Amino acid sequence: MRFGITANPEHKHALDATRQVVRLLKGKHEVFLEDDVAKALKLHGGPLEKIKADFILAIGGDGTVLRALQRTNEKVLGINTGSVGFLAEGDRESLDILIKRLLRGDYHVENRLKLKVTVDGRRMYDCVNEAVVHTAHVAKIRHYEIAVDGAVAEQVRADGVIVATPTGSTSYAMSVGGPILDPRVKAFVVAAIAPFKPSFHPFVVPPDSKIQVTFVRPRPGLLVLDGQAEMPLKGEEKVVMTGSEKAGRLVRFGDNFYRRIQEKLANP
Repeated sequence: MRFGITANPEHKHALDATRQVVRLLKGKHEVFLEDDVAKALKLHGGPLEKIKADFILAIGGDGTVLRALQRTNEKVLGINTGSVGFLAEGDRESLDILIKRLLRGDYHVENRLKLKVTVDGRRMYDCVNEAVVHTAHVAKIRHYEIAVDGAVAEQVRADGVIVATPTGSTSYAMSVGGPILDPRVKAFVVAAIAPFKPSFHPFVVPPDSKIQVTFVRPRPGLLVLDGQAEMPLKGEEKVVMTGSEKAGRLVRFGDNFYRRIQEKLANP
């Protein structure tokens, strides 16, 4: 069987867990490391996007799992060495059990909706959590227009606008009052950050909607993808978001979404 591994090379616990995985798999299965973590371990590696494997093991926090789901179409298993680990299926202590379950096919795959984002027609990385159009300066509100399928849905003065997937509905969007979506629901949440409009409420749109967020008057801004990549905006660009044709493939072992909410979010 072929395994790909990605991890945060700057986190000691993630590197230690990666060494443990390599020892477990060495000599029995093919192992391919992403180049950054391979360099940290003084081994050979390559770009995550080019790794073809039966499974990608994402070792670290939720950010590592998100990045893996962004950049590969392979099945991703999250192994938590961070804090919350909402997207992970286990931790370093359960590595041996996790690998054995994969090998005997004792798992299922959740297909997670991704968000396709274009800026003036140029495609960015698909988002697993959310795309945020934000002011370029702290504590400076801007006037945004949100259009859905060409019709103006809302105008609001705010710090920014979040467009979140069901996966991202338990992240940034939730913190600004957005609803939690069951990952089986195919829809996006549109929410404003600190809106200067008491009547504004987050709303939910179908996954094939085309959502365009623009500055009513051009001002410098930022496009932030999954909290990881930032792109400066002049404020005149067309930022359009819709459902991606690709899905994130997350390995699960019979876990219940609502139990996970209680365990990870209700009492973090």
